[in-house]
Amino acid sequence: MTRSTRTTRWSAILRTPLGASAVILLGLVLAMAVVAPILWGDEASAVDTDAIMQGPSSAHPLGTDALGRDILYRVLVATRLSVGLALAATAIGVTLGTILGAAPSVLPRRAGRLVTSGVNIAVAFPGLLLALFFAVIFGVGTTGAVLAIGLATAPGFARLTQTLAASVAGRDYIAAARVAGVGRVRVLFRHVLPNIGEPLVVNATIGAGTALLAFAGLSFLGIGVQAPSYDWGRLLGESLNRIYTNPAAALAPGVAVVVAGLAFNLFGETVAAVVGQRTRSEKFRDVPRTRAAVAPEPVEAGVVDDAPVLQVENLRVAFPAGDGWTTPVRGVSFSLRPGEVVGVVGESGSGKSLTALAVSRLIEAPGAVTADRLDFAGVPLLTTDERALRSLLGTSLAMVFQDPMTSFNPTRRIGGQLAEVAVQHQGMNRRTAMARAVDRLRAVRVPAAERRAHQYPHEFSGGMRQRAMIGMGLMGSPRLVVADEPTTALDVTVQKQVLQLLEQVRAETQAAILLISHDITVVSQTCERILVMYAGRIVEDLPARDLFARARHPYTRALLSVVPDLESDRDQPLGVIPGRPPEPGRVPHGCAFADRCPRATEQCRTDDPELREGIACWHPVTELPVPVVAEAARGEVVRSE
Repeated sequence: MTRSTRTTRWSAILRTPLGASAVILLGLVLAMAVVAPILWGDEASAVDTDAIMQGPSSAHPLGTDALGRDILYRVLVATRLSVGLALAATAIGVTLGTILGAAPSVLPRRAGRLVTSGVNIAVAFPGLLLALFFAVIFGVGTTGAVLAIGLATAPGFARLTQTLAASVAGRDYIAAARVAGVGRVRVLFRHVLPNIGEPLVVNATIGAGTALLAFAGLSFLGIGVQAPSYDWGRLLGESLNRIYTNPAAALAPGVAVVVAGLAFNLFGETVAAVVGQRTRSEKFRDVPRTRAAVAPEPVEAGVVDDAPVLQVENLRVAFPAGDGWTTPVRGVSFSLRPGEVVGVVGESGSGKSLTALAVSRLIEAPGAVTADRLDFAGVPLLTTDERALRSLLGTSLAMVFQDPMTSFNPTRRIGGQLAEVAVQHQGMNRRTAMARAVDRLRAVRVPAAERRAHQYPHEFSGGMRQRAMIGMGLMGSPRLVVADEPTTALDVTVQKQVLQLLEQVRAETQAAILLISHDITVVSQTCERILVMYAGRIVEDLPARDLFARARHPYTRALLSVVPDLESDRDQPLGVIPGRPPEPGRVPHGCAFADRCPRATEQCRTDDPELREGIACWHPVTELPVPVVAEAARGEVVRSE
C-alpha cells in the first residue's frame, strides 16, 4: 500500500461516523491530558476552607471536596495522570507479551515449550486477579500499580502473538527466507511480526482502555495512586460516600473513565480499518539508475563439473503420531547432475512436496529427517551445522513454491525481498543489492523492472509473482532449483511461460532442476527424467522420452490412462484410478499399490518390492497397449496441454 493509498483510506474512514467519532473523542481526551494541568492545575489544588463539601453551584459546577477544592477542575487535571499511567502499563504489557509470544520462534525447542506453558498457565487466571496479585508483590503506589497492570495484561498479548505467529509460520515466504539463510531472529522481525502487526496494534489500543479501567479500579481500592497525587479512580473513591448528597461528584470521574476507554476502543477499530495488512517496514526504498557492478558469472555449458549436485539415498521423513511415528516418505533415493531436469509426479499425498522440503532443510521438529546420504554440492545436509549451511543454501539453492501469492511477504516490496538475499550472503550494501534485484527482475522478463521493484506482491499478477520468485533464486548462483508445483495456480499460457523461464535458467546457469507436479504431461514435456512416487516411495524411474511408450509400473500406466487427449470421447466421464492411496500411517506390509492394481498377486500383498533397474514392482507391465505402440512407432504420441 503506497503512502497516497493509505492517506486516501484514512480520509475515507474519517468521513464515516465511527472514524470521525473515534478520532474526535481520542483527540479531546489527549488534548485534555496535555492542557488541563497547565490551565487549571492551580485551581484544582487550591484549598478553600470556606467552601468545604459544597454541592454544585455556579462557582463549582460539580461541588467541592473535603478541603474545598473544585471537583470539576480535579477531574479535568486528573486526565493526564490517568491516561499516562494507562498508556505506560499498556506499553509494558504489549512489549513483554510480544517478547514472550515471539520467544518460541527463536528459542530452542525445550525452552520455547517452557515459555509457552508458562503463558498458558498465566492466561488461565483472570486479569484483575493477576493485577491484584502483582500489586501485593510490588507494593502500594503508582509504580507498583503500573507494573501490576502491565504484567497482568502481558499473558493475553503473548497468547495472541503466539497464535498469530503460528498462522504465518508455515507460509511459503517464511520457507523462502529460511532457504535464503535468513536467521530466526531476522525472520521474526522482518517477516513474521510485520504480518501480524495489525491485530497487535488494534489490541494494544483496546488494551489501553482496559488498562485505564483497571488502574481506576486499583486506585479506587486504595492500592493505586496515593495522595497527594490523584487520578480518576482515587477521585471516585473519595466521592463515593457522598453519592446520595452530591451524586455529580462521584459520577464525574466514572464518566471520564468510560469516555476515555470508549475513545481508545473506537480508535482501535478505526486503526483496524485503515492499517489492513500493510506496514512501512520496507527499508529498500531507492532504486538506483545503475545496474549492479558485479554479478555472478553463469556457468558455461561443457565445462561443468559432472559430479552430482544432489545425492539422496534412503531418505525418510517421519512425524510423531498418537501411537508412534507416521512415515509419509519411505526410503527415497535419487541423484541430480548439473543441468539435469528431473520431474517428480504422483497423486496428492504421495510424498512429493515433503521430499522437496526435506532436501531443502525445511522440515523442523517434531518432524524427523533421516537418510543414508543427503548431500548437496558435496556437503552433507544432515550432519552439517545449520549456521554453516546458510551461505550455501542461500546462494546455491532456489525454491519456487506452488502458490505465488504466498511466496512473498505481503508487507514488503518485491525488490526489497530479492535484495535481502544479496545483503545476507554476498556482502552487498542495500543500494547495490537493490540494483542486483532490479537486474534479476529484468532477467526473468518482468516488464518495467525498476518500477515493479517498488511494488508489493498483491500488485503483481500470478505469473509475474512466479517470475519474481525465480528471480529471487537467481540472486545468487543457483546450482539446484526446486520447483514445487510452480504452475498449478496459473493458466495454461502462463504455465508455458514459467516452464520456458525455468528452461532458460537451466540453459544459462547449468542448474539442476527438481520439478514437482501432479500433471504428468507437463513433466514429460519439460524433464529429462521422471520419478513416479506412490505412498512415499519412488516406484518407477525412467527417461521422459520413454514415459508413454515404455512405462512398466501399473501405477504409471494408470496415471497415463486417465490423462485426456484430443481424441478422448467427450460424452464419456473422465478416467479415474479406482480406490484411494493408503494413509501415511496405514501403509500395508506389501506393495502399497496392491489394493488398486489389477495385476496384484498374493506376493504383492505380503512383500514390498524394492526399486531395481528403475522399477519397484513384482509384476511389471511387459505388453504395451496397441494405440500407444502404434503412436510411438510413428513418433506421434499425443500429449494434452
